[in-house]
Amino acid sequence: MNSLLVVYNALPSILSGSLVTVGNVTLSLTMGLLLGVPMAVAQVYGGPWLRRLVALYVWFFRGVPILVLLFLCYGLFISIGISIDPFFICCIVLGSTSTAYQSQIFRGAIESLPHGQLNAARALGMRESTGICSIILPQAMRLSIPGWANEFSILLKDSAICFVLGTQDIMARTSFVAARTHEHLALYATAGVLYFVLTLVVLKLLRLLEQKIHVPGYSSGIGMEGMGMG
Repeated sequence: MNSLLVVYNALPSILSGSLVTVGNVTLSLTMGLLLGVPMAVAQVYGGPWLRRLVALYVWFFRGVPILVLLFLCYGLFISIGISIDPFFICCIVLGSTSTAYQSQIFRGAIESLPHGQLNAARALGMRESTGICSIILPQAMRLSIPGWANEFSILLKDSAICFVLGTQDIMARTSFVAARTHEHLALYATAGVLYFVLTLVVLKLLRLLEQKIHVPGYSSGIGMEGMGMG
């Protein structure tokens, strides 16, 4: 009974932390989308040096743990004398990491399309950049929705580690209350349920989006079945 009372009293604070978490993930995911698409195009259609440069970026951010990147980024800003809110440091790190993963999602989608489409666009007198933007990318974006949804789930879980920098997200507020009340099990279970609900809601929305823009013959399914929610 005492545990339920503690959770009830702490719930408003933890829920307010969810706004920070959602904001962090949204900004990071948006950054990954805006930078990941050009990187994917560069890997498929760019020159050798550009492809190597993107591959190096992907290799670095996929190979270094997020916790290490957070401290590196934080230390970098401290060393050059720039004061920045930890929230934005987390957005930069998660966004940079998400860029690496999303670029590979979009690259795979682009490479899965028939190569003759771009050749046909060139034969019709269309510039390559126009063909990529008007023909290739709209199809690739549609095919990328399942992978993009999976990236959201991963990013949401990775955001939990950002509390080490002092961001007032779900984990930070949960840890603060747990340290004061010693009701660790009940509070962390509540945080876990909240993360699960956020994931479920967004995946459902993306599932509806995929069904809305689905074209017969294109692969479908965000992966809800894999979670037992299909």
